[in-house]
Amino acid sequence: MFKALDQLASTGEEISVSSVARAAGVHRSLIHRHGDLHAAVIARAGQPPPGTTAGAQVSRKSLLADVANLTARNGRLSAHITRLERRLSEALGQTAWEASGLGAPADIETLTRRATELEQQNLDLRGELAERDEDLEAARAANRELMAQVNR
Repeated sequence: MFKALDQLASTGEEISVSSVARAAGVHRSLIHRHGDLHAAVIARAGQPPPGTTAGAQVSRKSLLADVANLTARNGRLSAHITRLERRLSEALGQTAWEASGLGAPADIETLTRRATELEQQNLDLRGELAERDEDLEAARAANRELMAQVNR
């Protein structure tokens, strides 16, 4: 196993669990089951290939960090898109509801004010009706007295 790892490192090929297992002729689960083999593969994958000049190199750890960051960013963007789609759906639904005539009128404040005025007018009319009922009752009582005096 270590021979295959050294051979891949010397030829400058990519070092990963799959490539080492392929070169050694074993299944990659063998490497994953043995912690020392897995650690050796990961450690060797992080080293620059032999014979390379010092310069801007990308390590396995930096690539994994980039993948993790991009995955997290993708998740955030997906959640943001879902929120935007929900808001758009609600806005379109509200617009269609109002356009169909099923929705509440746009000027609810005017309707509320008008309802308050009508309630006050109703109270005033009930008061006037009560006064007229009292006047009518008084007129009937006076009429009964007069009829009683005439009949005596």
